[in-house]
Amino acid sequence: MIRHTQKTPAYACGFTLIELLATLAVMGIVLSIGIPSYHELIRSNRLTTQINEFSSSLNLARSEAIRRGIRVTVRKHGDEWESGWQIFTDLSNNGLFDESSGDELLRQHDALAGGYTLRGNHNFVNFVSFLPDGSSNNMGAFALCDNSDDSYIPHPGASKLIIINNIGRTRIGADSNGNGIPEKETSNGNATDISSCASP
Repeated sequence: MIRHTQKTPAYACGFTLIELLATLAVMGIVLSIGIPSYHELIRSNRLTTQINEFSSSLNLARSEAIRRGIRVTVRKHGDEWESGWQIFTDLSNNGLFDESSGDELLRQHDALAGGYTLRGNHNFVNFVSFLPDGSSNNMGAFALCDNSDDSYIPHPGASKLIIINNIGRTRIGADSNGNGIPEKETSNGNATDISSCASP
């Protein structure tokens, strides 16, 4: 006599609907926290990279002026600094690149990514020059901002400042109050947040 044994059906492994909903809820919370932080990190890295490139250009111009014993100029290439800039020997001492006068183009930098502005204050609207002793033709500052909202208002974590002193040395503007906006020194020696990306 043949007996047929009935096998117990194997249960499929998986998630219940409640487990799946709980997992999706946790993922939603993690993403809502993580994605803005990720965007902030990307923006901060881009700002740091771009301010370092501009600072390197200024330092190159200063070192070349000292090494060659002549004036070297960094001038915006276009309507604004964010359109790019040129570094050249400035034998005519006028802040203009003129090959016929023997000026030599040392380096040219391309435009910054869209949405970023780079502006000098009233002393550096068009150019900054370094003299054979390393000093600059003036003292002032440059502001680099993520200006994707077209407001020209520096937002926390979205702006950087380069300050050039009277002996030609550059430094990154501090943020001593920790609000994410760089500070410039006023005429009385106090530090105050920059209020505009257009004219630091």
